[in-house]
Amino acid sequence: MDGLRARRGYRSFQYYLNRYLATRGERVPYRTLAEIVASGKYHPALESRLRRELEVPPPARDEAPAPTGVAGDPARESFRDAIVAAMDAQALDALVYPTWSNAPRLVGDLESPHGDNNQVLSPLTGLPALTVPMGYTYERLPAGLQFLGRPFDEGRLVRLAYAYEQATRHRRPPRDFSLRSK
Repeated sequence: MDGLRARRGYRSFQYYLNRYLATRGERVPYRTLAEIVASGKYHPALESRLRRELEVPPPARDEAPAPTGVAGDPARESFRDAIVAAMDAQALDALVYPTWSNAPRLVGDLESPHGDNNQVLSPLTGLPALTVPMGYTYERLPAGLQFLGRPFDEGRLVRLAYAYEQATRHRRPPRDFSLRSK
């Protein structure tokens, strides 16, 4: 994967976090991921991931920006075209699937199965996607349902997701949350 990242101008989590923190001025107590890791002020379950991120070398200053779209990437274009062809073959307006393939884990739980589906189809194909609530696990942790639409068909996608939300009424506002103005 590291070779692929280098060939594609991969920008790491560290790169984007450091860029973001640089925009926050004096309002932030830490200016880089390295400072955050050195502080020890993060959940222990995150330590190995954060330290791995510190091992990713920063991009060279004159490096071209990382590719951001599907166009020009034959593998991603082919993947998108295969999904659209499958939707055409079945006369589907959208694909619908759980956002995560397993129930959500509590912070720090490294034993329960994990894995999410929403970082595959839409990001790799550029197809539009929306996630809506589909209920709760353990009576309190929300679970999501993702709608993946056709290219440039966001309007239909919004209508489908809205209809599902209205029909099921799965969404519950968080406790102590109100839209009332103060």
